[in-house]
Amino acid sequence: MKSKSAEQRRGAVDLSRLLEITASFPRQTIAVIGDFIADEYVTGEISRISREAPVLILRHQATEFFPGGAANAANNLLALGARVLPVGAVGDDAAADALIGHFRGKGVDVSGILRVRGASTTTKTRFVARWSHTGRQQVLRVDREGGGALAKSVQAKLRKKIVRCAAKCDGALISDYHAGSITPELLKGVKARFATLDSRYRLLDYRAASFTAATPNEPELEALYGVRIGKDEKRLEEFGLRTLRAMKLQALLVTRGKDGMVLFERGKPPYKIPIYGADDAVDVTGAGDTVIAIFTLALAAGASFVEAAHLANYGGGIVVMKRGTATVSRAELEAAIRSEASGAR
Repeated sequence: MKSKSAEQRRGAVDLSRLLEITASFPRQTIAVIGDFIADEYVTGEISRISREAPVLILRHQATEFFPGGAANAANNLLALGARVLPVGAVGDDAAADALIGHFRGKGVDVSGILRVRGASTTTKTRFVARWSHTGRQQVLRVDREGGGALAKSVQAKLRKKIVRCAAKCDGALISDYHAGSITPELLKGVKARFATLDSRYRLLDYRAASFTAATPNEPELEALYGVRIGKDEKRLEEFGLRTLRAMKLQALLVTRGKDGMVLFERGKPPYKIPIYGADDAVDVTGAGDTVIAIFTLALAAGASFVEAAHLANYGGGIVVMKRGTATVSRAELEAAIRSEASGAR
């Protein structure tokens, strides 16, 4: 297990300033626009191997729903104390009931979530098993895709909700999991104080829209250009800067797993941030949602791109040590900063 020293992680960032930024999180309102996905976890204990076929038999213990995709980003913002306006399309099913019920239970205005009659909500079901006296482990994932592209009439209704919510928030977070709720066309001309983007498969398709920053991970950047980056930092710099220019962004934050993050800004050299915490993650599910949630919220609170990236790095390091689709609280984030400050002293 490896970790970086506090001085290495700290770099030029003022840790007391980071605490000031997190303290203002509850005063921010963020519109979360994108694909709202239900993450279903079926847990149980492996009892035996079937006589009928060489398969494991899982004795069911529990089934739980968690917000996934854009809903996970929204959930992270709520855990950090922010106010959230979720905007997106879901189906007319139990998964949609669970998602909407979750946000209503937290006092969130869900008028931006559009239910599409007869459609299904994208649901990812993870089967998590354990043997007697062993830890839990994911053994299978089953994806139930939503209805695909939205009808023109549904898009028109959703567009109105996007325009309304984006205009009255401190910032907008766009989360595109390619599940059908959000498209580059829906965002053209949408006005927001600033907007951040996380697009799983088609980052460059959003060039016509206006974004302040984007947060791809390294594999997404590689897939975008059909290249292998690996340990080649010159290649990472080349394609990071190419994306920054192509999308006319002010900043591009590339997450690299155990290799930390690299921030690209206009007219500045790449800014490298080593990983926070250990590099043997427990579960990376939804970590990108946590990163963009913290990054966006910090920008809304007045952080520089470097400050926002450091805060996102703390959050990413915390959340990957949790199992399943998880969030990071403001208290956890502040504890990590204070721990760094103590180490630096």
